[in-house]
Amino acid sequence: LEVENLAEIIEDFKMVLVVRNDLKMGKGKIAAQCSHATLGLFKKLQQRAPKSLRRWERCGQVKVVVKIESEEDMLVLQGRAKSLNLPTHITIDAGRTQIAPNSRTVMAILGPADMVDDVTGGLKLL
Repeated sequence: LEVENLAEIIEDFKMVLVVRNDLKMGKGKIAAQCSHATLGLFKKLQQRAPKSLRRWERCGQVKVVVKIESEEDMLVLQGRAKSLNLPTHITIDAGRTQIAPNSRTVMAILGPADMVDDVTGGLKLL
């Protein structure tokens, strides 16, 4: 991944968690889904981009949680992240509790802070 090369030259890395506000999840559900998204991206990067992961860890594992209003908007955002070669992970819920099965709930994005901000900077904090 290109983000691996950036990890060697850019100091400031962060993760942004993008939560679907339209699903009206409870606080506990949001916390669980954010945890799933964080862990999902972490596992993906352990294999594909370990330098990026280490850079993020050295930055204090910065995580920011923002909200988005629809699945469609989330997928557009994912496309923008991918166009910048930023790794993403979308959590898909099993639907056992509050929401419909196979709902995309939270997307995690990790990379240089300024690049992640280019993708998510227009979103409001949750």
